[in-house]
Amino acid sequence: PLFAGMPGTAITNFSCVVYNVSLMNCTWCAGGDAPGDTQYFLYWQNSREGEEMECELYVEDGTGRHTGCHFQNVAIKDAITYFVVNGSSKDSVIQFYDEYIELYTIEELMPPLNVTANCDGIQKDCIIKWERPQISHSSKDKCFKYEVDIKHK
Repeated sequence: PLFAGMPGTAITNFSCVVYNVSLMNCTWCAGGDAPGDTQYFLYWQNSREGEEMECELYVEDGTGRHTGCHFQNVAIKDAITYFVVNGSSKDSVIQFYDEYIELYTIEELMPPLNVTANCDGIQKDCIIKWERPQISHSSKDKCFKYEVDIKHK
C-alpha cells in the first residue's frame, strides 16, 4: 500500500542508551534510498497510558537532517517504551520505523558510590566499602554483583 512508504526510506541502525541516571541518547542513520530532502522525527511513549511526545532536542548531521535525539529527565518505568521515527519528503512517502524497548535493558550503570579502602599495614588487611550506584529504575540492592580487582604495585 502507498501509505507504507517507499522501500529503503525508513531509518536504519536505531539505538538508544540511558546514562547518568536520567539522560538518554538515541541515534539512527537515514534510509539508503531516502531522498536528499528527507527529514526524520522521533516520537516516544513511556507507557501505554502516557502521551506520545516528540523529541525535544534533535541531533543533526552536517546537512541539518535529524540523526538522533537527546533526552533529559528520563524516568525508567517497568513498562515498555515505544519509539517511532517518521519521515517527510517532498519527493516520496517515507516509511516509518518503530521499536519497543525496556529502558532498564539499555541503561549504562554508574560506578559504585563512596568507595573507601582502609588498609592495615601490619596485618596486611584491607577493608573496601562502597555503596550501590544510583540508578533510576530500582532501589533494590539484590540485582547488583560487584567485582573487586586489586592491583599490586
